[in-house]
Amino acid sequence: MKIGKDTVVGVNYELDVDGQKLDASGDTPLTYLHGHGMMIPGFESRLEGLSIGENYDFMVPAIEGYGEFNENAIAELEKEIFLIDGNMSTEVFEGAQLQLTNQDGQPMVGVVKSISDDKVTMDFNHQLAGKDLHFTGSIAEIRKATSEEIEHGHVHGPGGHQH
Repeated sequence: MKIGKDTVVGVNYELDVDGQKLDASGDTPLTYLHGHGMMIPGFESRLEGLSIGENYDFMVPAIEGYGEFNENAIAELEKEIFLIDGNMSTEVFEGAQLQLTNQDGQPMVGVVKSISDDKVTMDFNHQLAGKDLHFTGSIAEIRKATSEEIEHGHVHGPGGHQH
């Protein structure tokens, strides 16, 4: 069987960015439903057609990964929104990753870049935006997805979502 839409895939992988290992599957393969947007587009497209036991080694350019770095995703926010009883929240410091809510009520994750007397500068880009991603690994398992997995858009059972 080859990897294609509506297959459940288990991959062993290692991710390197700028020559530094950032992530790896470890002892248990990462399991996902192929063709349903669970993985970044460049990763899925490069695994398409591979079989169990095959090794891979490829680059995913930023545009097919987490996107290009967007200067417009950096925002200066009023410091007062981070105050609790007149004092800066202890969760707000340079380098802190915070979840905020935008004007539409949607959650947004950003990193505190700097804090001035009256502003907090936040970067809402994904931390890997603008980065080319180097993946190496092997295909550990492939099976046809069940109709329920396809309907729900995710893997069920071991390595997947439990209902």
